[in-house]
Amino acid sequence: MKKSAIIGLITIAICVCFLVSLNADTSNYSTFNEAAKESREFHVMGFWEKSKGMFYDAQKDANHFSFFMKDAKGDVKKVVYNGTKPQDFEKSEKLVLIGKMDDGTFYASKILMKCPSKYNDNLVEVKQDGKVKQYN
Repeated sequence: MKKSAIIGLITIAICVCFLVSLNADTSNYSTFNEAAKESREFHVMGFWEKSKGMFYDAQKDANHFSFFMKDAKGDVKKVVYNGTKPQDFEKSEKLVLIGKMDDGTFYASKILMKCPSKYNDNLVEVKQDGKVKQYN
């Protein structure tokens, strides 16, 4: 075989290995139960469980925010985020959390929010003690 053919085959093999390694790290949305089975990071989509409120006190610890979220299967788990509370969190419709489960608590490294349309008239007020009041 010619040198150019051997170099071409090696280049193709390297490209295939690179593409396989990229595909292995991608993740789909998971549930809390799936995230509890492994120690790697997962993307969990769900909704804020407004009835259980949230905890954020900027004066005590500005980098601690916790709340409860219901995933796609209906499981409700406590979520802890070591960062400030995202702006307009109360108005979000859906949440995507990126993080890991540990002892029944999901520790989020990122919180992504889907905000409602400006035409949505459901208003929610979160009081300082974490209680939620919904207006119709």
